Amino acid sequence: MIIGSSTKTTGAADGDLIKDGTIQSFGADVINASLQRPVIVDFWAPWCGPCKTLTPTLEKLVRQANGAVQLVKINIDENQALAAQLRIQSVPTVYAFVSGQPVDGFVGAQPESKLKAFIDALVGSAGADPLVDALEQGHAALERSDFKAAAKAFSAVLSEDPANAKAVAGMIRSYVGAGNASAARRLVDGLDPEIKAKPEVALALAAVELAEEGAKGGDVARLRKALEDRPDDPQARYDYAVALYGNGDAQGAIDELLSLFRADRTWNDEAARKQLVKIFDALGHGHPLAITGRRRLSTILFS
Repeated sequence: MIIGSSTKTTGAADGDLIKDGTIQSFGADVINASLQRPVIVDFWAPWCGPCKTLTPTLEKLVRQANGAVQLVKINIDENQALAAQLRIQSVPTVYAFVSGQPVDGFVGAQPESKLKAFIDALVGSAGADPLVDALEQGHAALERSDFKAAAKAFSAVLSEDPANAKAVAGMIRSYVGAGNASAARRLVDGLDPEIKAKPEVALALAAVELAEEGAKGGDVARLRKALEDRPDDPQARYDYAVALYGNGDAQGAIDELLSLFRADRTWNDEAARKQLVKIFDALGHGHPLAITGRRRLSTILFS
């Protein structure tokens, strides 16, 4: 709990609106909940001075929104694996999730006026912006792997709003999903640093990196044979996992990397865990494989 914030809830409604989250509850409290209304995730730490100002202000504004938005507070000291998976490098860090995906965020304390504008934008986005429908259509198309339809929807948004980070991230994932990693890379390389740093775009970059690694991964059958010949060779298992993902077998890649991490957590500077995080980012937070994969990884980390 944040020092300086109230420990008393204001009833059942407040308990629904403001929660303390964990790696175990992240899927339900953030991913699933954001399918119904926006969820703000506040990553904090007890030793963080700015957190003691930011979090109470967020709590107040969320209550004032009268149920239109939720707040989930995550102590990074108690949830280090989750912070690592989401690439939280400093606190406070705040992400906003809508429809299972991160759509906005910021790092560091902000004045109340900016926090209110941040929440108002989240609350008012549903139906207020004519581009929202196109974004929703694009994300729905991504979920059913209709990458052509997704690209068309995101392109329509970008034609009206070239700096729309949600559409940029969606277009990156559409290119990668369609097997056109070179187009995704050209898009990424042409982005302004400010857009590239947006949470949803930063996570989509993982999909590009994985696609590029997969293209260099080599023949799956040959690498499988190499692993069979050297089952205790961590590099052989890692290379096989990379090739599996590059050939569209995300589940197989996750299984192999979890096996490698379970056998030797520290191998090659935790390469297996880092590759897993990259895969989870590339799949998207709401993807079933990402949700179950994170749970399996956390089980290993805390066993």
